[in-house]
Amino acid sequence: MVTSLLYLGRIDYETALSLQQRLVEMRHEQRIGDTLLLLEHPPVLTLGRNAHRSNIVADDKLLAARSVQIVETNRGGDVTYHGPGQLVGYPILDLRATTPRMGVIDYVRKLEEVIIRVCAEFQLFTGRIPGRTGVWTVPGGSIPEKKIAAIGVHISRGITSHGFAFNITADLDDFSWIVPCGISDRGVTSLEMETGLDAGNLAIEEMANRVARQFGRVFNTQILRLETLDDLLSVHPATTSASL
Repeated sequence: MVTSLLYLGRIDYETALSLQQRLVEMRHEQRIGDTLLLLEHPPVLTLGRNAHRSNIVADDKLLAARSVQIVETNRGGDVTYHGPGQLVGYPILDLRATTPRMGVIDYVRKLEEVIIRVCAEFQLFTGRIPGRTGVWTVPGGSIPEKKIAAIGVHISRGITSHGFAFNITADLDDFSWIVPCGISDRGVTSLEMETGLDAGNLAIEEMANRVARQFGRVFNTQILRLETLDDLLSVHPATTSASL
């Protein structure tokens, strides 16, 4: 099994959304194989299917002054912030092709496991909270859990889209614009904040490589890194393989 990887750098949310929609249709048509998009977004707020507009607490003038868009999406979950210093992953996978066939809960747990393993590479121990999707720091003493990665997915006829947002060096002050994922009793954090490493040690592209390697291990797939979308369209994943 092979998953094609495209690292796209920083691109705006609506461009990435349009690309996902195109790739989902191509996956349905079996014109491409499983694909993982890794990227950053400029500041944007996205509303999931269960979102409440009241969970955006910043006023429209402030958001307009910062050129922050608000985009409605078909992913699960509530309101989420994306911005620089946050690694975003959009897997386009056919869950029907897995053996045994993977359900949505198992899929989400595997996405969480990818992030948990990457955090462990930095001696940061993270985990899950029952009833709350995402990856959380382990509480200590009176310090409660903090979310380091949010997950919101969409599955159409077995094909996945949307995915995860992993705070690497993100400006945590920007999360004050929202009630993240509608959860008001827990805060957010980043790998930079929890480890004390500076941004130079947490370059987004290198973090993308780490995430891709762990994704390959968790999903039991080889990762084939491609340079352009044209490369993706020219590859036949069933006969081509490589690994990071």
